[in-house]
Amino acid sequence: MTSFSIDEFQSIATGTLGRIGEAIAARYIERNLQWQILAQNWSCQYGELDLITQDDEVVVIIEVRTRRGANAMDLALASVNQRKQEKLMMLADLYRDEAGISHTTPIRIDVVGIAIGNNGLAQVEMVRDAVGW
Repeated sequence: MTSFSIDEFQSIATGTLGRIGEAIAARYIERNLQWQILAQNWSCQYGELDLITQDDEVVVIIEVRTRRGANAMDLALASVNQRKQEKLMMLADLYRDEAGISHTTPIRIDVVGIAIGNNGLAQVEMVRDAVGW
């Protein structure tokens, strides 16, 4: 688990807690994993994908879930229920088609949980291959 101070993100992502979490996740991915970010907040009429990244030959869809307070990390990760997983799989297929990504290119869906404590520190936890096809 990695920690960030949310103070540095207040100016990057003004607005909702979710947007701050997405900025923290993007920073984590760039700094710690050194993956290329292909798109942020890709949307279509059916919904939105938070982050789309490249991990070697794999396109990785990142669902970011941000929560505050007690048990924030557990709540963040548990919020990706079966219905949300099905929607993410559908959106990943739509993104693949729109971006012209070959159906032989592997796509994986990861979840990044962001827990923001009262002390202003954000804990980051990543669950790889969190959604089964």
